Amino acid sequence: MTGYGYRRPQPALLPTVAAVMVVGALAGCADSPATGDSPATVGGSSLPAAGQPAQDAAGAATASAGDATTGGTGVATANAGRPYAGTGPADVQGAARQARSLVYVPEQLSGTVQVIDPASLTVIATYPVARSPEHVVPSHDLATLWVNSDAGNTLTSIDPNTGTVTGSVPVDDPYNLYFTPDGSAALVMAEARRRIDVRDPKSMALVRSVPVPCAGLNHADFSADLTTMLVSCEFSGQLVALDANAKAITSVIDLNGIVTPGATSPAQAATMGGAKARLSKGASAMPQDVRLAPDGKHFLVADMLRNGVWVIDAATAKQTDFIPTGMGAHAVYPSRDATRVYVSNRDEGTVTVLDATTLRPAATWTLPKGASPDMGGVTADGSQLWLSGRYSSAVYVIDTTTGQTIKTIPTRPGPHGLLVWPQPGRISLGHTGNMR
Repeated sequence: MTGYGYRRPQPALLPTVAAVMVVGALAGCADSPATGDSPATVGGSSLPAAGQPAQDAAGAATASAGDATTGGTGVATANAGRPYAGTGPADVQGAARQARSLVYVPEQLSGTVQVIDPASLTVIATYPVARSPEHVVPSHDLATLWVNSDAGNTLTSIDPNTGTVTGSVPVDDPYNLYFTPDGSAALVMAEARRRIDVRDPKSMALVRSVPVPCAGLNHADFSADLTTMLVSCEFSGQLVALDANAKAITSVIDLNGIVTPGATSPAQAATMGGAKARLSKGASAMPQDVRLAPDGKHFLVADMLRNGVWVIDAATAKQTDFIPTGMGAHAVYPSRDATRVYVSNRDEGTVTVLDATTLRPAATWTLPKGASPDMGGVTADGSQLWLSGRYSSAVYVIDTTTGQTIKTIPTRPGPHGLLVWPQPGRISLGHTGNMR
């Protein structure tokens, strides 16, 4: 496969919501959410043992975890060069200290959440939930875990101290869930509705809605100073930047016209079924997971159609680089010591390991034949990476020192955004553990 798209100048920042809405209309955004792609398998290599914890991405000597500045939201945060300084193995904090060590697997096709004991690597409980559970998300205060069931229009609460379901709340189209950095609001990614719903973080009562001028919004992360939120829109091939409180859209980044190597063409994607067949007219990119890089200066965005990771300047909201990883690049996770970044390649059954300083591939880990690695997380001590097998009805436990698969755990059909809990950090910004 070859690069796709034509070269053109990068889009300028759009100063008003009205201007952004015009861009969205011109993009021809479609509206229905979707799932489904076929996996493949390729070879790979292993990676040396991880380095010492708490080094910044530039390789500078580290300061203590208490060294902080205050972002525009009034929340004390790690300095811009070390956004993950407070998420090392020794940094399990607050309510997370009382949580049972468990892994929660939402199974989209079976409408269940299975709970895995990471010590025995066995399923110890299965809970029915509302239709199409997508992700399990820790609350901002780390006291509740929320199961997002978009087709079932429900958030189901789990007590992390017991690992049991405690109730449910009717919420429209909760595909994914994030929180403002100050914890004052929950941000529901209502993908099918093309909007972000701002809700009370406890009751989940609707406060207001923010229309987003793109199709398939699903994943997000926040800048190092916690003032900007970057959201991916997979069906229209765009990224949208907002202020951290989701009050105003500040820019739209159109990825479709940017040439990248090894891309899957829209024509080929249309024959593959599932989500790839639901691209908006004119779209040739399919951004997925968004994570702030360990240097605090860039966002990393996996793209399932371009088969790699976009690098976005966090200060200017402009695309600056592209890193080929593998077919169906989907999820992005920093290592616990912030020296590496793990990228799951769903369609080829591999994980690409990026050096956090250079953002270049350092290794490729090959999962068992037929694997379709999707979402997951890193254990508190950093020794394991857990990933759901979206189309293989399994969860994969990977040794982060050797890259070997420790265990393949069978699950019910459609495992998606699994949560490893507890994780280190003072607050949760959402998804499957975007911690700070």
